[in-house]
Amino acid sequence: PTVNLDFPNKKGLAVALAQIIASRAQQSNFQLILITHDEEFVTMVKTEMSMLTGFSMPEKYFQVRRERASDGKFYSKIDEKDLSELI
Repeated sequence: PTVNLDFPNKKGLAVALAQIIASRAQQSNFQLILITHDEEFVTMVKTEMSMLTGFSMPEKYFQVRRERASDGKFYSKIDEKDLSELI
């Protein structure tokens, strides 16, 4: 959980993940799934990726949220979002 990390540790984790992504970006079979509630952390990773590679990736992310349906029950809804919306 990155929300409870202080800024230097959160930044360090973002840098480490960005370095892993940058070093493996040319592999056709590389995938990384990052699950977090911390949008500031996602922005940090994106910023570090841009600094390391000169381009911004990923361009999209998936946001999972809870939505009440007409039957009164709650269901998970997954939305594809443009990462630029966070910045």
